[in-house]
Amino acid sequence: MPAHIIDGKALAEKLRVEIASDVSTFVNETGVTPHLAAVLVGDDPASAVYVRNKERACANVGIGSTLHRLASETTQAELLELIHQLNADDSVHGILVQLPLPAQIHEKAVLDAVSALKDVDAFHPENVGLIVQGRPRFLPCTPCGVQQMLIHQGVQTAGAHAVVIGRSEIVGKPLVNMLMQKGEAANATVTVCHSRTRDLNDITRQADILIAAIGLPLFVKADMVKPGAAVIDVGINRLDGKLVGDVDFDQVREVAGAISPVPGGVGPMTITMLLRNTLTAATLLRKTS
Repeated sequence: MPAHIIDGKALAEKLRVEIASDVSTFVNETGVTPHLAAVLVGDDPASAVYVRNKERACANVGIGSTLHRLASETTQAELLELIHQLNADDSVHGILVQLPLPAQIHEKAVLDAVSALKDVDAFHPENVGLIVQGRPRFLPCTPCGVQQMLIHQGVQTAGAHAVVIGRSEIVGKPLVNMLMQKGEAANATVTVCHSRTRDLNDITRQADILIAAIGLPLFVKADMVKPGAAVIDVGINRLDGKLVGDVDFDQVREVAGAISPVPGGVGPMTITMLLRNTLTAATLLRKTS
């Protein structure tokens, strides 16, 4: 029997209704509209699409947004000056720097410069440390979206063997930490795999929950998946003009118990968690002001 499809788009729409209600309550109680500032450096087409989708999502739930579009020749000093201004702007509650950045800009220096209280991507070392300690201020958007999909699908994580393929700072590392914490959609036994992992297929076939986040199109095949496993595909790749994930969907859906598609899976959930983090940031900054 083919796997159940985990519809991230439908779940995202449901959660955005809840977020819109919470935003409305916050605005009515405080007179403050949560505000996300997005910074886009250069003219990468994919990045432009992502930022536009985020702007549209903000508007749909009542969150204000401003796009700061900078030329690809922007220097690191110029970008850091903009970040400094946004940090000091009390009307801005969340700051998002769209990645990747041009080669002349040191990515970590920019991400470190964003105020930890406005770091709605949860990339700042302070926020990463809080996640590791199990007391997060914000949860990174894509890993949090994955957890929400597991929750709403009814996937049992406690005691389960979760295998994450990929060790990026954006998805793999934070997700591993989140899955092994105590709490909802956690308490898992977690294995992280990467390009140097030996006997990868043997490890992935042990997974009750398999999460692919490596950026290689159609990498995960049916023979890598334990029958009945929940498979979450974080990958977004272009192959022969089509958008595909890291999982060979048509193959794996015949083996897995549940599977997320690309598109329509993790992508919409990532933006939804960004909206939630922006509201959280506005709430935290209101308390500290």
